[in-house]
Amino acid sequence: MATTHAPRYLFYTGDSDADRLLAEEPLALLIGFTLDQQVTVQKAFSGPIELQRRLGRPLDADRLAEMDPDALVALFQQRPALHRFPGAMAGRVQAMCAAIVRDYAGQPARIWLEARDGADLRARLLRLPGIGEMKAATIAAVLSKRFGLELPGLAAILPDHPTLGDVDSPEALAAYQAGKRAHKAALRAGHSAAEAGRAAMEAAGTTTRPG
Repeated sequence: MATTHAPRYLFYTGDSDADRLLAEEPLALLIGFTLDQQVTVQKAFSGPIELQRRLGRPLDADRLAEMDPDALVALFQQRPALHRFPGAMAGRVQAMCAAIVRDYAGQPARIWLEARDGADLRARLLRLPGIGEMKAATIAAVLSKRFGLELPGLAAILPDHPTLGDVDSPEALAAYQAGKRAHKAALRAGHSAAEAGRAAMEAAGTTTRPG
């Protein structure tokens, strides 16, 4: 069985209690990644501790899986809402918890501690509702770089670009987010330039007359 060494904090929120919970509680980490969609990193990864506060008890996959869906949605919808899309995300979190209960007896750390190798870890992560290719690769990077997880073939599934796995301080988070913004801006600029080029070609084609 693989082993890990949890850091004291994962510096994803700017709140020490939230960051400590992400490091200490595997379910909190997975919930944070589930919520990490169309909101900031800080908002997504603050969700687990706020959900725990609203529940009034520690996060538990079994309890969340068995909870009345409407009651869970209501917790997500309390102001401030835990996500831009609280209803949908409540459903995804509950579905993920149900999968953890079904496949890992409610113990999320078994997903990586019992993985045979990198490919098996990737497959296990992808079976979780709400976790796609990019999130699975990023989770693997976090487990490798921040938790010291070692598995045969793990390096082969890690992204070759910066991820949250490289964030080890508030300053590193700021640099990571700045890099993401710059990358998105470059993609938008490239897309706009390509669109302008196509428009120019189409215009030229409509105005050209046969000789």
